[in-house]
Amino acid sequence: MIGQKLLLFVLFPLKITMIETTRTFTPDWVSPPGDTIADILEERDWTQVQLADRLGYTTKHISLLINGKAPINEETALKLERVLGSTTAFWLNREAQYRAGLARIEEENRLKGWTSWLDHLPKNWV
Repeated sequence: MIGQKLLLFVLFPLKITMIETTRTFTPDWVSPPGDTIADILEERDWTQVQLADRLGYTTKHISLLINGKAPINEETALKLERVLGSTTAFWLNREAQYRAGLARIEEENRLKGWTSWLDHLPKNWV
C-alpha cells in the first residue's frame, strides 16, 4: 500500500511538468489588419471607395491598407476608430502583431536555408 501511494506521488508531478512544458501555438501565417477592415466593410455592405471617402484617403491607399502593404500609423488608427469603431490601441496593436508575425516568418524562412542539408540525411540515421 505504501509503495502504491509513493508511485502516485511520483507520477503526478511528472504529468504536471509535461503540461507546463508544452509549446504555445505559433501559426505559420499572419493576418493583416486589412482582413479586419475588409470584414467590417462586408458586414456594413460598404465599398473601398466609400471607406476612402469617410477616411479621407484615396482608394489606392485603402487597397494598400487592406492588403497589408501600407502600415496603420497613429493618424490612420484614429480615423479607423472614428469610422469603423474599436479603439486606436486596437488598430495599432493589430498592426504591431502583423508586422511582428511577418518578421518571425521571414526569420524562420531565412533559417530554413541554413538547415536544408538536413533533409538529405536518412530518416532514421540516429
